[in-house]
Amino acid sequence: MGSLSHERKYDTFAPPSSPCALKYIEHHVSKLDTLAGVAIKYGVEKSIASPGHGILAVDESNATCGKRLASIGLENTEQNRQAYRQLLLTTSGLGAYISGAILYEETLYQSTIDGKKFVDCLHHEKIMPSIKVDKGLVPLPGSNNESWCQGLDGLASRCAEYYKQGARFAKWRTAVSIPSGPSTLVVKEAAWGLAHYAAIAQVQILYIGGDAETV
Repeated sequence: MGSLSHERKYDTFAPPSSPCALKYIEHHVSKLDTLAGVAIKYGVEKSIASPGHGILAVDESNATCGKRLASIGLENTEQNRQAYRQLLLTTSGLGAYISGAILYEETLYQSTIDGKKFVDCLHHEKIMPSIKVDKGLVPLPGSNNESWCQGLDGLASRCAEYYKQGARFAKWRTAVSIPSGPSTLVVKEAAWGLAHYAAIAQVQILYIGGDAETV
């Protein structure tokens, strides 16, 4: 299984075996401006879908990370969060089992105590860095005590910066409450938010992933 991780490549493009395959790819990434964007997206798909590998979600917010630290008697400080994330992201041989890692914004810009960027640690293991781009759930006015996901404001500029930092695919989480309905309003807002997030992220050449959660 370990040899598979060394065969994966990112930011490279292996041409499809037939013209039909290329047309399919171009059709589904029509929001991208150039064929280079198509190449990068196709490379990302091949990497994160590697057989025998999974995606590691370490995109918990600082508040949630603080709860984990509190359970072992540690304060919720940037230094302690960095140490916790370093423990996860520098695990030897992680790339033999993990193809992608979804990071929180703070984590994307963090480094090990030796000064090596976490993104570079992931690259070394042939793991594709990802970034959670939404800004969390907030109450939705006019709904049945339901929530909607914020974060579209400024998303284009943030995605551009995330790409420069090394992120190659993005995650947007929204939630629909079953006990509260769900109302027509919240379903429309969830679909609208996911669609706009997808369009914006793809223009910045970030492969997209969505987390439509029912609660």
